[in-house]
Amino acid sequence: FFGPELIIETLHITIITTSAINKYHFTNTMKLCQVSILSSFFLHIGVVNAFSPLGVTLSTTASPSRTAAATKTTTKLFQFAADAITVAGAVHSLSGQIVVVKYGGNAMTSPELAKGFCEDIAALQKLGVKVVVVHGGGPQIKSMLEKVGVESRFEGGMRVSSPEVVDVAEMVLCGAVNKQISSGICSAGGTAIGISGRDANVLQCTKLINDDVDLGNVGKVEEVNTKLLQDLLDLGITPVVSPIGTGMDDERDVAYNCNADVAAGRIAGELKASRVLFLTDIAGVLDKEMKLLKELSVEDVEGLIEDETITGGMIPKVTYAMDAIKLGVGFAFITDGRVPHAVINEMLGGGESGAGSGEGGTIITN
Repeated sequence: FFGPELIIETLHITIITTSAINKYHFTNTMKLCQVSILSSFFLHIGVVNAFSPLGVTLSTTASPSRTAAATKTTTKLFQFAADAITVAGAVHSLSGQIVVVKYGGNAMTSPELAKGFCEDIAALQKLGVKVVVVHGGGPQIKSMLEKVGVESRFEGGMRVSSPEVVDVAEMVLCGAVNKQISSGICSAGGTAIGISGRDANVLQCTKLINDDVDLGNVGKVEEVNTKLLQDLLDLGITPVVSPIGTGMDDERDVAYNCNADVAAGRIAGELKASRVLFLTDIAGVLDKEMKLLKELSVEDVEGLIEDETITGGMIPKVTYAMDAIKLGVGFAFITDGRVPHAVINEMLGGGESGAGSGEGGTIITN
């Protein structure tokens, strides 16, 4: 009745699950795995009582159709156990660690993706991960500039920022956009406070010097007030930072428009974050055959730039990621923000290794 293959298989899965319980101490989650495994055991032999969480009652002599259904259910249960163990490993490696997420692109403009993003941040908070969000808002700035009749242009991928442009950018980023994100995280069950880079001198900047063109009040981040950010994180609060920085010394009252990717990478480096994740509107870094390169070292990236595999707008993205790695960040992710729940998929999908799901973009390591 209890075949040797079945007993060996069940013992094997149970040993794996018990090991995970002992290693990661995720008692409640892993107990659920144990319940699932026991259910699969009884489904194999055709016995499930009235208290089964599956709501199925089978006789001890199962029909072929019931046996097929039981096999299918067992496969799902084994997959559930495997997924739970993967997540437990990821949480074990991330709990108490700092993760910085640059939020922008389609993930911000799509209501469904925006809702999923806020749910992801709230979920990571509940798992003990300390999250900092740095957001962009290019489309929203463009829309407001058009409404108020302020002209702007781009040079080298950066918006030329006259004082009038910075006034509009500050109004949009530090106002509606920032508060929508922090409110969305709170509505999803998390705790977040929206701040700008000017608040408490979070982002202290000098004027970014470009040899070819005067970019106006575009800021180069020189210093980060990590104490404020760390204090908020220690209180269980996610800081949501808009990338409007403040001047230094005699320019303390000057507002600077900062690139959100640069700000996120610098904040991650100064906080010695475990991960920094850049949400983008592309699949990740692609090779010359347009296939996704799932994992790259800093040396690999430099070589791909040199041989012109990485070109155009991808160069600054990987440069910001490499800068963060050089400042001490563990992993930098260039993640496809068009994928629902991209943040939680990448943060938890790689298990304890932290190497991401392998499908959601490119991970850059030292």
